Amino acid sequence: MCVCQTMEVGKYGKNATRSGDRGVLLEPFIHQVGGHSSMMRYDDHTVCKPLITREQRFYESLPPEMKEFTPEYKGVVSVCFEGDSDGYINLVAYPYVENEAVEQDDMPERDQPRRKHSRRSLHRSSSGTEHKEERPGLASDSTESIQETKSPRGDLHIHSDVPFQMLDGNSGLSSEKISYNPWSLRCHKQQLSRMRSESKDRKLYKFLLLENVVHHFRLPCVLDLKMGTRQHGDDASEEKAARQMKKCEQSTSATLGVRVCGMQVYQLDTGHYLCRNKYYGRGLSIEGFRNALYQYLHNGIELRKDLFEPILTKLRSLKAVLERQASYRFYSSSLLIIYDGKDSRAGMFVERRPEMRLKRVDSSVPESPQDGGSTEPSSSAQPKVDVRMIDFAHSTFKGFRDDPTVHDGPDMGYMFGLESLINIMEQMREENQ
Repeated sequence: MCVCQTMEVGKYGKNATRSGDRGVLLEPFIHQVGGHSSMMRYDDHTVCKPLITREQRFYESLPPEMKEFTPEYKGVVSVCFEGDSDGYINLVAYPYVENEAVEQDDMPERDQPRRKHSRRSLHRSSSGTEHKEERPGLASDSTESIQETKSPRGDLHIHSDVPFQMLDGNSGLSSEKISYNPWSLRCHKQQLSRMRSESKDRKLYKFLLLENVVHHFRLPCVLDLKMGTRQHGDDASEEKAARQMKKCEQSTSATLGVRVCGMQVYQLDTGHYLCRNKYYGRGLSIEGFRNALYQYLHNGIELRKDLFEPILTKLRSLKAVLERQASYRFYSSSLLIIYDGKDSRAGMFVERRPEMRLKRVDSSVPESPQDGGSTEPSSSAQPKVDVRMIDFAHSTFKGFRDDPTVHDGPDMGYMFGLESLINIMEQMREENQ
Protein backbone atom coordinates (compact mmCIF):
# COMPACT_ATOMS: atom_id res chain seq x y z
CA MET A 1 0.00 0.00 0.00
CA CYS A 2 1.03 3.59 -0.44
CA VAL A 3 2.54 5.26 2.59
CA CYS A 4 0.85 8.62 2.41
CA GLN A 5 0.23 11.80 4.36
CA THR A 6 -3.18 12.83 5.62
CA MET A 7 -5.01 15.47 3.62
CA GLU A 8 -8.39 17.07 3.11
CA VAL A 9 -11.23 14.62 2.55
CA GLY A 10 -14.05 15.29 0.09
CA LYS A 11 -13.82 14.90 -3.63
CA TYR A 12 -10.22 13.95 -2.97
CA GLY A 13 -8.65 10.89 -1.41
CA LYS A 14 -7.92 10.62 2.28
CA ASN A 15 -4.20 10.44 1.58
CA ALA A 16 -1.60 11.98 -0.71
CA THR A 17 1.32 10.20 -2.31
CA ARG A 18 3.46 13.31 -2.41
CA SER A 19 3.42 16.17 0.02
CA GLY A 20 1.12 18.95 -1.11
CA ASP A 21 -0.68 16.93 -3.81
CA ARG A 22 -4.40 16.41 -3.62
CA GLY A 23 -5.67 13.22 -5.18
CA VAL A 24 -8.99 12.70 -6.90
CA LEU A 25 -10.94 9.75 -5.54
CA LEU A 26 -11.89 7.56 -8.49
CA GLU A 27 -15.31 5.98 -8.72
CA PRO A 28 -16.49 3.09 -10.88
CA PHE A 29 -17.99 4.30 -14.14
CA ILE A 30 -21.52 2.94 -13.84
CA HIS A 31 -22.27 2.99 -17.59
CA GLN A 32 -19.45 0.66 -18.68
CA VAL A 33 -21.10 -2.07 -20.73
CA GLY A 34 -18.09 -3.92 -22.21
CA GLY A 35 -14.33 -4.31 -22.21
CA HIS A 36 -12.13 -5.91 -19.58
CA SER A 37 -10.25 -2.94 -18.08
CA SER A 38 -12.18 -1.04 -15.46
CA MET A 39 -13.30 2.40 -16.55
CA MET A 40 -13.25 4.85 -13.65
CA ARG A 41 -15.07 8.14 -13.28
CA TYR A 42 -12.61 11.02 -12.78
CA ASP A 43 -15.15 13.84 -13.00
CA ASP A 44 -18.43 14.54 -14.81
CA HIS A 45 -16.74 14.92 -18.19
CA THR A 46 -13.78 12.55 -17.80
CA VAL A 47 -13.13 8.85 -17.31
CA CYS A 48 -9.84 7.02 -16.92
CA LYS A 49 -8.53 3.53 -17.60
CA PRO A 50 -5.24 1.67 -17.08
CA LEU A 51 -2.67 3.01 -19.51
CA ILE A 52 -1.27 0.85 -22.30
CA THR A 53 1.51 2.64 -24.12
CA ARG A 54 0.37 1.66 -27.61
CA GLU A 55 -3.11 3.03 -26.96
CA GLN A 56 -1.74 6.28 -25.53
CA ARG A 57 0.55 6.80 -28.53
CA PHE A 58 -2.32 6.00 -30.88
CA TYR A 59 -4.52 8.69 -29.32
CA GLU A 60 -1.62 11.13 -29.63
CA SER A 61 -1.19 10.23 -33.33
CA LEU A 62 -4.83 10.33 -34.44
CA PRO A 63 -5.53 12.00 -37.80
CA PRO A 64 -7.63 15.16 -37.22
CA GLU A 65 -10.61 13.78 -39.17
CA MET A 66 -10.84 10.76 -36.85
CA LYS A 67 -11.12 12.84 -33.70
CA GLU A 68 -14.86 13.40 -34.23
CA PHE A 69 -15.31 9.66 -33.81
CA THR A 70 -13.01 9.03 -30.82
CA PRO A 71 -13.03 10.23 -27.20
CA GLU A 72 -10.94 13.30 -26.55
CA TYR A 73 -7.56 12.33 -25.10
CA LYS A 74 -6.90 14.40 -21.96
CA GLY A 75 -3.54 13.14 -20.74
CA VAL A 76 -2.23 10.85 -18.01
CA VAL A 77 -2.59 10.58 -14.24
CA SER A 78 -0.83 8.49 -11.63
CA VAL A 79 -3.19 6.25 -9.69
CA CYS A 80 -2.43 5.04 -6.19
CA PHE A 81 -3.92 1.90 -4.71
CA GLU A 82 -4.77 2.87 -1.12
CA GLY A 83 -6.33 1.25 1.88
CA ASP A 84 -8.19 3.37 4.43
CA SER A 85 -8.52 2.99 8.17
CA ASP A 86 -11.68 0.90 7.76
CA GLY A 87 -9.91 -1.71 5.66
CA TYR A 88 -11.48 -0.64 2.38
CA ILE A 89 -9.61 -0.07 -0.86
CA ASN A 90 -9.68 3.15 -2.85
CA LEU A 91 -8.14 4.21 -6.13
CA VAL A 92 -6.89 7.79 -6.03
CA ALA A 93 -5.51 9.79 -8.99
CA TYR A 94 -2.67 12.31 -8.71
CA PRO A 95 -0.86 14.52 -11.23
CA TYR A 96 1.47 12.39 -13.31
CA VAL A 97 5.20 12.69 -12.71
CA GLU A 98 7.59 11.17 -15.26
CA ASN A 99 9.13 7.79 -14.30
CA GLU A 100 7.08 7.58 -11.12
CA ALA A 101 4.27 5.33 -12.30
CA VAL A 102 4.14 2.20 -14.44
CA GLU A 103 1.74 1.19 -17.17
CA GLN A 104 -0.07 -2.08 -17.62
CA ASP A 105 2.10 -3.33 -20.48
CA ASP A 106 5.48 -2.83 -18.79
CA MET A 107 5.68 -6.58 -18.33
CA PRO A 108 5.59 -9.11 -21.16
CA GLU A 109 2.16 -10.68 -21.55
CA ARG A 110 3.34 -14.06 -20.31
CA ASP A 111 4.58 -12.46 -17.07
CA GLN A 112 1.43 -10.51 -16.33
CA PRO A 113 -0.79 -11.92 -13.60
CA ARG A 114 -3.46 -14.26 -14.93
CA ARG A 115 -6.99 -13.90 -13.65
CA LYS A 116 -7.96 -16.67 -11.32
CA HIS A 117 -11.21 -18.42 -12.12
CA SER A 118 -13.19 -19.00 -8.99
CA ARG A 119 -16.83 -18.99 -8.05
CA ARG A 120 -17.36 -16.73 -5.08
CA SER A 121 -20.26 -14.86 -3.59
CA LEU A 122 -19.85 -11.13 -4.12
CA HIS A 123 -21.91 -9.24 -1.57
CA ARG A 124 -23.51 -5.94 -2.48
CA SER A 125 -25.90 -3.72 -0.59
CA SER A 126 -27.48 -1.30 -3.03
CA SER A 127 -30.95 -1.19 -1.48
CA GLY A 128 -30.49 -2.13 2.13
CA THR A 129 -30.69 -5.86 1.41
CA GLU A 130 -27.85 -8.16 0.50
CA HIS A 131 -27.73 -9.79 -2.92
CA LYS A 132 -25.28 -12.33 -4.27
CA GLU A 133 -23.65 -12.65 -7.65
CA GLU A 134 -21.79 -15.80 -8.62
CA ARG A 135 -19.69 -15.33 -11.71
CA PRO A 136 -16.59 -17.14 -12.95
CA GLY A 137 -13.53 -15.10 -13.72
CA LEU A 138 -13.68 -12.61 -10.86
CA ALA A 139 -10.09 -12.43 -9.70
CA SER A 140 -9.83 -12.92 -5.97
CA ASP A 141 -7.38 -14.36 -3.52
CA SER A 142 -9.12 -17.26 -1.84
CA THR A 143 -7.63 -16.41 1.54
CA GLU A 144 -8.93 -12.85 1.53
CA SER A 145 -12.45 -11.75 2.30
CA ILE A 146 -14.43 -9.79 -0.23
CA GLN A 147 -14.75 -7.05 2.41
CA GLU A 148 -11.11 -6.17 1.73
CA THR A 149 -11.64 -5.71 -2.00
CA LYS A 150 -14.62 -3.41 -1.76
CA SER A 151 -14.59 0.35 -1.80
CA PRO A 152 -17.63 1.69 0.04
CA ARG A 153 -17.62 4.68 -2.29
CA GLY A 154 -17.08 2.56 -5.36
CA ASP A 155 -19.37 -0.39 -4.79
CA LEU A 156 -22.04 0.96 -2.51
CA HIS A 157 -22.41 4.71 -2.67
CA ILE A 158 -21.77 5.49 -6.33
CA HIS A 159 -24.88 4.59 -8.22
CA SER A 160 -27.65 5.79 -10.49
CA ASP A 161 -31.21 6.51 -9.48
CA VAL A 162 -32.16 4.31 -12.41
CA PRO A 163 -31.80 0.61 -11.62
CA PHE A 164 -30.03 -1.83 -13.94
CA GLN A 165 -31.20 -5.36 -14.70
CA MET A 166 -29.05 -8.00 -16.39
CA LEU A 167 -30.94 -10.12 -18.91
CA ASP A 168 -28.39 -12.92 -19.21
CA GLY A 169 -29.33 -16.15 -17.52
CA ASN A 170 -25.69 -16.98 -16.71
CA SER A 171 -25.11 -13.71 -14.87
CA GLY A 172 -27.00 -14.60 -11.71
CA LEU A 173 -28.76 -11.26 -11.99
CA SER A 174 -31.78 -12.06 -14.12
CA SER A 175 -34.17 -11.19 -11.29
CA GLU A 176 -32.05 -8.49 -9.67
CA LYS A 177 -32.22 -4.74 -10.12
CA ILE A 178 -29.06 -2.96 -9.02
CA SER A 179 -27.74 0.58 -9.15
CA TYR A 180 -24.89 0.12 -11.66
CA ASN A 181 -24.31 -1.83 -14.82
CA PRO A 182 -23.25 -5.28 -13.54
CA TRP A 183 -20.41 -5.40 -16.06
CA SER A 184 -18.87 -2.24 -14.57
CA LEU A 185 -18.90 -3.87 -11.13
CA ARG A 186 -17.27 -7.01 -12.52
CA CYS A 187 -14.47 -5.04 -14.19
CA HIS A 188 -13.96 -2.88 -11.12
CA LYS A 189 -13.50 -5.86 -8.81
CA GLN A 190 -11.09 -7.49 -11.24
CA GLN A 191 -9.08 -4.28 -11.48
CA LEU A 192 -8.79 -3.95 -7.71
CA SER A 193 -7.72 -7.56 -7.39
CA ARG A 194 -5.08 -7.28 -10.12
CA MET A 195 -3.63 -4.11 -8.64
CA ARG A 196 -3.62 -5.51 -5.14
CA SER A 197 -1.77 -8.63 -6.28
CA GLU A 198 1.00 -6.38 -7.64
CA SER A 199 0.93 -3.72 -4.92
CA LYS A 200 4.07 -4.93 -3.13
CA ASP A 201 6.24 -3.94 -6.08
CA ARG A 202 4.18 -1.36 -7.99
CA LYS A 203 3.13 1.67 -5.99
CA LEU A 204 1.69 3.89 -8.72
CA TYR A 205 0.01 3.15 -12.02
CA LYS A 206 -0.45 5.21 -15.15
CA PHE A 207 -4.05 5.79 -16.21
CA LEU A 208 -5.28 7.44 -19.41
CA LEU A 209 -7.69 10.37 -19.06
CA LEU A 210 -10.40 10.29 -21.74
CA GLU A 211 -13.60 12.14 -22.48
CA ASN A 212 -16.71 10.67 -20.89
CA VAL A 213 -18.67 10.28 -24.12
CA VAL A 214 -22.02 9.70 -22.37
CA HIS A 215 -21.94 12.83 -20.21
CA HIS A 216 -24.27 14.68 -22.61
CA PHE A 217 -27.01 12.09 -22.08
CA ARG A 218 -29.45 11.98 -19.19
CA LEU A 219 -30.25 8.27 -19.58
CA PRO A 220 -27.50 6.92 -21.85
CA CYS A 221 -28.41 3.86 -23.90
CA VAL A 222 -25.11 2.29 -24.98
CA LEU A 223 -24.29 -0.42 -27.51
CA ASP A 224 -20.69 -1.69 -27.51
CA LEU A 225 -19.78 -3.47 -30.76
CA LYS A 226 -16.54 -5.34 -31.33
CA MET A 227 -15.60 -4.43 -34.88
CA GLY A 228 -13.72 -6.33 -37.58
CA THR A 229 -13.12 -9.89 -38.66
CA ARG A 230 -9.83 -10.12 -36.75
CA GLN A 231 -9.26 -9.26 -33.09
CA HIS A 232 -5.60 -10.11 -32.36
CA GLY A 233 -2.79 -7.61 -32.85
CA ASP A 234 0.30 -8.18 -34.97
CA ASP A 235 2.34 -8.80 -31.81
CA ALA A 236 0.00 -11.44 -30.36
CA SER A 237 1.45 -14.80 -29.39
CA GLU A 238 0.38 -17.85 -31.39
CA GLU A 239 -1.73 -18.99 -28.46
CA LYS A 240 -3.53 -15.67 -28.11
CA ALA A 241 -4.03 -15.34 -31.86
CA ALA A 242 -5.58 -18.82 -31.95
CA ARG A 243 -7.96 -17.94 -29.09
CA GLN A 244 -9.07 -14.74 -30.77
CA MET A 245 -9.54 -16.39 -34.16
CA LYS A 246 -11.70 -19.07 -32.57
CA LYS A 247 -13.91 -16.41 -30.93
CA CYS A 248 -14.31 -14.71 -34.29
CA GLU A 249 -15.10 -17.95 -36.13
CA GLN A 250 -17.76 -18.89 -33.58
CA SER A 251 -19.50 -15.51 -33.60
CA THR A 252 -20.86 -12.88 -35.96
CA SER A 253 -17.36 -11.39 -36.18
CA ALA A 254 -16.72 -13.86 -39.00
CA THR A 255 -20.09 -13.61 -40.73
CA LEU A 256 -20.81 -9.90 -40.24
CA GLY A 257 -17.53 -8.31 -39.15
CA VAL A 258 -19.18 -7.12 -35.95
CA ARG A 259 -20.46 -8.66 -32.72
CA VAL A 260 -22.23 -7.40 -29.62
CA CYS A 261 -19.82 -6.79 -26.75
CA GLY A 262 -22.25 -5.18 -24.32
CA MET A 263 -25.44 -3.18 -24.14
CA GLN A 264 -27.68 -1.18 -21.84
CA VAL A 265 -31.03 0.17 -22.97
CA TYR A 266 -33.47 2.20 -20.89
CA GLN A 267 -37.01 0.85 -20.69
CA LEU A 268 -39.74 3.46 -20.46
CA ASP A 269 -42.36 0.96 -19.33
CA THR A 270 -40.41 -0.24 -16.27
CA GLY A 271 -38.05 2.68 -15.55
CA HIS A 272 -34.86 0.60 -15.54
CA TYR A 273 -31.99 -0.38 -17.83
CA LEU A 274 -31.79 -3.80 -19.40
CA CYS A 275 -28.22 -5.03 -19.89
CA ARG A 276 -26.44 -7.59 -22.02
CA ASN A 277 -22.78 -8.62 -21.81
CA LYS A 278 -20.13 -9.99 -24.15
CA TYR A 279 -20.96 -13.63 -23.43
CA TYR A 280 -24.45 -13.04 -24.79
CA GLY A 281 -22.97 -11.37 -27.86
CA ARG A 282 -20.57 -14.19 -28.64
CA GLY A 283 -23.38 -16.70 -28.98
CA LEU A 284 -25.56 -14.76 -31.41
CA SER A 285 -26.39 -15.89 -34.93
CA ILE A 286 -26.88 -13.34 -37.72
CA GLU A 287 -30.59 -13.26 -36.91
CA GLY A 288 -29.75 -13.03 -33.21
CA PHE A 289 -27.57 -10.00 -33.92
CA ARG A 290 -30.46 -8.36 -35.77
CA ASN A 291 -32.73 -9.06 -32.81
CA ALA A 292 -30.19 -7.60 -30.39
CA LEU A 293 -29.96 -4.43 -32.48
CA TYR A 294 -33.76 -4.25 -32.53
CA GLN A 295 -33.83 -4.62 -28.76
CA TYR A 296 -31.26 -1.86 -28.36
CA LEU A 297 -33.51 0.48 -30.35
CA HIS A 298 -36.67 -0.50 -28.44
CA ASN A 299 -37.61 1.41 -25.31
CA GLY A 300 -40.06 -1.15 -23.93
CA ILE A 301 -43.00 0.62 -25.52
CA GLU A 302 -42.02 1.17 -29.12
CA LEU A 303 -39.19 0.87 -31.61
CA ARG A 304 -37.30 4.17 -31.79
CA LYS A 305 -37.70 4.66 -35.54
CA ASP A 306 -36.46 8.25 -35.18
CA LEU A 307 -32.99 6.91 -34.37
CA PHE A 308 -32.39 5.17 -37.69
CA GLU A 309 -31.46 8.19 -39.76
CA PRO A 310 -29.13 9.97 -37.29
CA ILE A 311 -27.29 6.73 -36.47
CA LEU A 312 -26.99 5.80 -40.15
CA THR A 313 -25.68 9.28 -40.95
CA LYS A 314 -22.96 8.90 -38.31
CA LEU A 315 -22.03 5.40 -39.48
CA ARG A 316 -21.76 6.47 -43.11
CA SER A 317 -19.59 9.45 -42.13
CA LEU A 318 -17.30 7.20 -40.09
CA LYS A 319 -17.04 4.74 -42.97
CA ALA A 320 -16.02 7.55 -45.33
CA VAL A 321 -13.33 8.71 -42.89
CA LEU A 322 -11.88 5.23 -42.33
CA GLU A 323 -11.81 4.43 -46.04
CA ARG A 324 -9.21 7.21 -46.34
CA GLN A 325 -6.97 5.83 -43.57
CA ALA A 326 -4.58 3.69 -45.60
CA SER A 327 -2.48 1.17 -43.58
CA TYR A 328 -4.57 1.62 -40.40
CA ARG A 329 -5.71 -1.49 -38.57
CA PHE A 330 -8.05 -1.30 -35.58
CA TYR A 331 -7.71 -4.83 -34.22
CA SER A 332 -9.89 -5.53 -31.16
CA SER A 333 -11.30 -2.00 -31.08
CA SER A 334 -14.94 -1.34 -30.32
CA LEU A 335 -17.58 1.04 -31.59
CA LEU A 336 -19.99 2.71 -29.19
CA ILE A 337 -23.44 3.81 -30.34
CA ILE A 338 -25.17 6.07 -27.82
CA TYR A 339 -28.57 7.73 -27.58
CA ASP A 340 -30.69 9.19 -24.79
CA GLY A 341 -33.34 6.94 -23.30
CA LYS A 342 -35.49 9.87 -22.22
CA ASP A 343 -35.72 11.40 -25.70
CA SER A 344 -38.74 9.61 -27.17
CA ARG A 345 -40.94 10.70 -30.07
CA ALA A 346 -43.78 8.69 -28.55
CA GLY A 347 -44.38 11.37 -25.93
CA MET A 348 -43.43 9.17 -22.98
CA PHE A 349 -40.89 10.81 -20.71
CA VAL A 350 -39.42 9.78 -17.45
CA GLU A 351 -40.09 12.03 -14.51
CA ARG A 352 -36.70 13.11 -13.21
CA ARG A 353 -37.22 12.09 -9.62
CA PRO A 354 -35.57 9.27 -7.65
CA GLU A 355 -38.65 7.02 -7.74
CA MET A 356 -38.51 7.13 -11.58
CA ARG A 357 -42.28 7.17 -12.13
CA LEU A 358 -43.58 7.60 -15.66
CA LYS A 359 -45.93 10.30 -16.83
CA ARG A 360 -47.45 11.06 -20.21
CA VAL A 361 -46.83 14.48 -21.67
CA ASP A 362 -47.13 16.17 -25.01
CA SER A 363 -43.60 15.95 -26.38
CA SER A 364 -43.96 19.40 -27.96
CA VAL A 365 -44.83 21.06 -24.65
CA PRO A 366 -41.98 22.07 -22.28
CA GLU A 367 -42.01 20.58 -18.81
CA SER A 368 -43.01 22.95 -16.07
CA PRO A 369 -40.27 24.29 -13.77
CA GLN A 370 -41.60 22.37 -10.79
CA ASP A 371 -40.84 19.13 -12.63
CA GLY A 372 -37.17 20.05 -12.50
CA GLY A 373 -36.75 19.45 -16.23
CA SER A 374 -35.54 21.46 -19.18
CA THR A 375 -37.48 22.01 -22.37
CA GLU A 376 -38.07 18.73 -24.19
CA PRO A 377 -37.31 18.58 -27.93
CA SER A 378 -40.22 18.97 -30.29
CA SER A 379 -41.46 15.91 -32.15
CA SER A 380 -39.80 17.21 -35.33
CA ALA A 381 -36.32 17.53 -33.80
CA GLN A 382 -33.81 14.78 -34.50
CA PRO A 383 -32.66 12.92 -31.38
CA LYS A 384 -29.06 13.30 -30.33
CA VAL A 385 -26.93 10.25 -31.02
CA ASP A 386 -23.19 9.63 -30.87
CA VAL A 387 -20.86 7.09 -32.48
CA ARG A 388 -17.33 6.67 -31.09
CA MET A 389 -14.43 4.31 -31.69
CA ILE A 390 -12.68 3.13 -28.51
CA ASP A 391 -9.98 0.69 -27.37
CA PHE A 392 -6.81 1.04 -29.47
CA ALA A 393 -4.40 -1.20 -27.55
CA HIS A 394 -3.81 -3.33 -30.67
CA SER A 395 -4.12 -0.70 -33.39
CA THR A 396 -1.36 0.12 -35.84
CA PHE A 397 -0.53 2.06 -39.01
CA LYS A 398 2.49 2.56 -41.25
CA GLY A 399 5.39 4.02 -39.29
CA PHE A 400 3.64 3.66 -35.92
CA ARG A 401 6.18 2.79 -33.21
CA ASP A 402 8.39 1.10 -35.81
CA ASP A 403 5.88 -1.74 -36.15
CA PRO A 404 7.45 -4.35 -38.46
CA THR A 405 4.20 -5.31 -40.20
CA VAL A 406 2.88 -2.74 -42.68
CA HIS A 407 -0.65 -3.14 -44.02
CA ASP A 408 -1.94 -1.82 -47.32
CA GLY A 409 -5.19 0.07 -47.79
CA PRO A 410 -7.99 0.61 -45.26
CA ASP A 411 -8.99 -1.94 -42.63
CA MET A 412 -11.31 -4.09 -44.73
CA GLY A 413 -12.43 -6.21 -41.77
CA TYR A 414 -13.60 -3.08 -40.00
CA MET A 415 -15.18 -1.79 -43.24
CA PHE A 416 -17.06 -5.08 -43.58
CA GLY A 417 -18.45 -4.67 -40.07
CA LEU A 418 -19.60 -1.11 -40.75
CA GLU A 419 -21.23 -2.16 -44.03
CA SER A 420 -23.06 -5.03 -42.27
CA LEU A 421 -24.27 -2.70 -39.54
CA ILE A 422 -25.45 -0.10 -42.04
CA ASN A 423 -27.21 -2.72 -44.18
CA ILE A 424 -29.01 -4.28 -41.22
CA MET A 425 -30.17 -0.90 -39.94
CA GLU A 426 -31.37 0.11 -43.42
CA GLN A 427 -33.33 -3.14 -43.72
CA MET A 428 -34.80 -2.65 -40.27
CA ARG A 429 -35.82 0.89 -41.14
CA GLU A 430 -37.57 -0.28 -44.31
CA GLU A 431 -39.37 -3.09 -42.49
CA ASN A 432 -40.67 -0.73 -39.80
CA GLN A 433 -41.75 2.29 -41.82
